[in-house]
Amino acid sequence: MFNFCSDPSQLDGFYWLSCYLTTGKHMGFYASFGTVLLLLAITAPTALAFGFFGASAARSKVTPLRWFGKGYISVVRGVPDIAFFLFFIIALDQGIEYLRHKVKCSDWDQPIRQGNDFIVCDAAKMPLGSAPQWIHESYGFTLAVLTFAIVFGAFAANVLFGAMRAVPRAQIETAEAYGMTRKQSFWRILVPQMWVYALPGLSNLWMVLIKATPLLFLLGIEDIVYWARELGGTKTSRFTDYPHGDWRVWYFLFLLVFYLAFTKVSEIFLERLMIRLTHGQATTGGEAQRKAA
Repeated sequence: MFNFCSDPSQLDGFYWLSCYLTTGKHMGFYASFGTVLLLLAITAPTALAFGFFGASAARSKVTPLRWFGKGYISVVRGVPDIAFFLFFIIALDQGIEYLRHKVKCSDWDQPIRQGNDFIVCDAAKMPLGSAPQWIHESYGFTLAVLTFAIVFGAFAANVLFGAMRAVPRAQIETAEAYGMTRKQSFWRILVPQMWVYALPGLSNLWMVLIKATPLLFLLGIEDIVYWARELGGTKTSRFTDYPHGDWRVWYFLFLLVFYLAFTKVSEIFLERLMIRLTHGQATTGGEAQRKAA
């Protein structure tokens, strides 16, 4: 069967562009959008879980646990995001390899830290050098997700901590007057009502998380920014069948449209969620709904 893309030099206009946009590298570019969406789908609930436990720890009556929760919030919030991203990726990777090295290579007689080099036995490397490429990519992606969750979990913890304090104390006192334990009032009264106070801050955090996804590029993952720079750069006939000038502006313009559209859809969803959460609540939004009804 004849393939009209077999000789790109003989193609003009639409056919050349259609062949160019369906190359293997462009397939990788399109798949990288799925990587970004998958990162958000996993990181958002994971960071929210980190934040919830961090906020709960920060208001605990157990002093060490309270110090841990407040320290987690303060330390991560006080350090630039990029520094934490780069630190955690290296620290987690080396920490995992160090533990594997201690278990699998107990007969190793050389220091692990040799000057600026971190050296472990081959059996302790993560992933193994013989592992397929998808294992390496999955491992790097997992580290990135965990790093994002730790960093944004601290911001979520600060938002949730403030939301917990915003719930009127009278609600908790009423629950206690009806005989509820501290645990029962926390789960049945405080937690259901705190979300309406937390959602504005969590909404902003979601937008920041979306804008932070290009940091995947700095973590060595082939995301949309990597492919936009790779495909948009000047290509000559010596290295490709589809030579072109510097097209990065068009690729990054496409990314701009993608992020704007994604944030707009998020705004619409979050606005509707806010209306639903404020229904019947003793808040400004809830009162506005009650009067409108």
